[in-house]
Amino acid sequence: MLIQDQIKAKLKDKNAVLVAHYYVSGELQILAEETNGLVSDSLEMARFGQNCDADTIIVAGVKFMGETAKILSPEKTVLILDQKATCSLDDGCLIKDFTKFCDEHPDRKVVVYANTSAQVKARADWVVTSGSALKVVKHLHENGEKILWAPDKNLGNYVQNRIGANMLLWQGACIVHERFRAEALSSLKIKHPKAAVLVHPESPQAVVNLADVVGSTTALVNAVKNRNEQTFIVATDNGIFHKMHKVAPNKKFIEAPTMKEGSDCEYCAHCEWMAMNTLENCLDVLKTGKNEIIIDSIISKKARQSIQKLLDFTA
Repeated sequence: MLIQDQIKAKLKDKNAVLVAHYYVSGELQILAEETNGLVSDSLEMARFGQNCDADTIIVAGVKFMGETAKILSPEKTVLILDQKATCSLDDGCLIKDFTKFCDEHPDRKVVVYANTSAQVKARADWVVTSGSALKVVKHLHENGEKILWAPDKNLGNYVQNRIGANMLLWQGACIVHERFRAEALSSLKIKHPKAAVLVHPESPQAVVNLADVVGSTTALVNAVKNRNEQTFIVATDNGIFHKMHKVAPNKKFIEAPTMKEGSDCEYCAHCEWMAMNTLENCLDVLKTGKNEIIIDSIISKKARQSIQKLLDFTA
């Protein structure tokens, strides 16, 4: 029996649902959609798990995504495919250091990106996504609030430049998006003058400045579907190309360069932790129940309040 068929049978037997991020392998994305799961960004994955009738949520992504799913569905079992699959933004914003940073600036509203631990979310006033950050910060700024932002400095800088808010930025970065290079991207644009440049706002400002579209993973997928250009240069994790090819099969996608021209790896934008998600460990967790996400109930409750504030605001 094919491994995909074994997984499908286990999902059915356990009344489990598979949710997958855009950045995991195409095999897992296909499997999620074929089993009535979801391929999306981290918050929508968690909301889907919350609203479906499954008893168990299998998260193909990284650890903070599993935690977010558990926060919104505390009564359900949440399993991730690999306990070692983490995120540089999450790892670079430890709760002890972050708490000290917040305590040093008690006059500021604490706004954290979804790519953070449950503990950091619990310490925050607001949790935001890349798609909602501008709207939330604009609202706070218009109400006279000063903001403490964490953890992604590039996304924070993008929001600050757009809104003009008073923002104190934690100095974290995504190891994938931080690698994109504006000089090499400019050269690539010359080679493909009719291409639209799509950039995730976790990228450096110089790269963002070259974009035709700046947006979340979902926004970038929608851009290739809705825009008239036939060629796109894409500055985000190349795992997203699977979904882009699906929604726009006749269009061409080019990876934005992550190194200087002439380097051995000019195009290598893929998260090493996302790559840890495989069909084999998906089947393994379904068989064994390992890699379950457990969160302290007090932390979970506080984190849910910060997330719910966003959900209510963007409803």
